[in-house]
Amino acid sequence: MQQITSKAPAQKSPRHPRAATATVTDIMRLPLVTAGQYDHAAAAAYLMKHAGTTALMVMDAQSGQPTGIITQADIARAVANGKDLNDVRVHAVTITRPAVTTTTSIRDAATIMSARHFRHLPVAGAAGLLGVIDITDVCRTLNTAAKS
Repeated sequence: MQQITSKAPAQKSPRHPRAATATVTDIMRLPLVTAGQYDHAAAAAYLMKHAGTTALMVMDAQSGQPTGIITQADIARAVANGKDLNDVRVHAVTITRPAVTTTTSIRDAATIMSARHFRHLPVAGAAGLLGVIDITDVCRTLNTAAKS
């Protein structure tokens, strides 16, 4: 079984980039907490609670590439469907989502998040997973730009 790992605490960007020219790189955070696709969903839920996060990046152990994100909503949906989180593997409740690239504008990311009802999006580059953006940072940036 792959080990669930936690990395350093989140670093909030002190910058408030102008939304018209800002890209996801300006607001992304490092992928702080990850889970393996074959870990138990209960372990993922435990890690989310203790890491103070609402989502974990799900990684493929062999390739080191992200395969999706598991969120608190995914955990709640599994419980509501009567699943035992100690028997369910992360990949069974993970929703795959598109990764945006470092050149994706914040407005384009907001469009993807709105259309697909996502609260988190991975940011990928040639080397794989680079970070993650969340809806709070996207909204904060767009709101700050609207006030300018």
